[in-house]
Amino acid sequence: MALHNLTISPKTRWVFVQLADDEGRVGNGEATLNGKESALAAAAEALAANAQESSAAAPAAFAAMIRPRNLVEAALVSAIDQALWDLHAQKAGVRLVEALGGARRESVPLYANINRRTVERSPQGFARSARDARDAGFRAFKLAPFDEVNPALCAAGGGDAAMQAGLARVAAVREQIGPNCRLMVDCHWRFDEATAVRLIHAAAACGVYWIECPLQETAAHIAALVRLRGAANARGIRLAGMEQGIGLDAFRPYCEAGAYDVMMPDVKYMGGLAEMLRAADAFAGYGVAMSPHNPSGPIAHAMSLQVGAAMESFDALELQFDESPLFDRLGGGTVPARAGGHSVLPDGPGLGVRLDAGLLALHADCAHRTWVAR
Repeated sequence: MALHNLTISPKTRWVFVQLADDEGRVGNGEATLNGKESALAAAAEALAANAQESSAAAPAAFAAMIRPRNLVEAALVSAIDQALWDLHAQKAGVRLVEALGGARRESVPLYANINRRTVERSPQGFARSARDARDAGFRAFKLAPFDEVNPALCAAGGGDAAMQAGLARVAAVREQIGPNCRLMVDCHWRFDEATAVRLIHAAAACGVYWIECPLQETAAHIAALVRLRGAANARGIRLAGMEQGIGLDAFRPYCEAGAYDVMMPDVKYMGGLAEMLRAADAFAGYGVAMSPHNPSGPIAHAMSLQVGAAMESFDALELQFDESPLFDRLGGGTVPARAGGHSVLPDGPGLGVRLDAGLLALHADCAHRTWVAR
């Protein structure tokens, strides 16, 4: 097993896992968890033996036997599971979506996350990013505009003033994209309940489609999230969240309470592709939309396309828009092109996206690159 760490930008590192079988096939997975690269390397060492003993003939068995204790372990377990599924589908000579039960759709709707490519954080900077994403064919956009807000500031009474800069960014993006495009706002757990209520009132004026992760996602905040969802829905806004949920059980209390309109599990942290599909079925039973979190590299993107195509009920998939040309170049032409705010599935067999070994070696961060005997 090999673990590759690539520095993509001052904000981003991508982490890939590769497994090889006895016939020379290579399965790929992604474990990106920014700021936790050293912890991921340590977890890889601890899980290497189990990974090497796992069989691609039964790709879900590895993830089924390990219960991650934290997000780092969840990222490694998920990436190894992805690589095993990739090998399994390659050996069977089918696309991954067929190995997962068959395609419900051949084209997956996308929305553009414009946050990380917006280095100049003024309203004009965000508007330029939105313009570029719209020119690329997107009709749904997300930004994380509240750089100045944090829970302590809100608790001290300074949240309303601090969020004004973020609201100006939201308004600039809405003006740029026009009234008929989806506009989503990610709060990155920066608010308290009282300030989030006032945010909802202000966001309604900009026609925001959903507000994401306003509060820290703990059991103590579920009741507050339910109240915020009610306030948001009354103004035509959805509430979304749970991008760091590990396994379906983490989502159940929020579903049962009615905390969110949209759940956002991430293929990198969910604990396996089978668990993603199980969650999608469960969410449909609760009347909750499924929109996977996907702001990372090309392997997580391709995995999300394949598993998203296998789901019966599906809203839209996140794409980190134009953060780095390596997103497409690393795949050596295998990452599907995006057109009209949609993506077709990668060509098979397996995942369909392969990492260019030369570019992988060229861009790997040697200080955080770990090889484990395979």
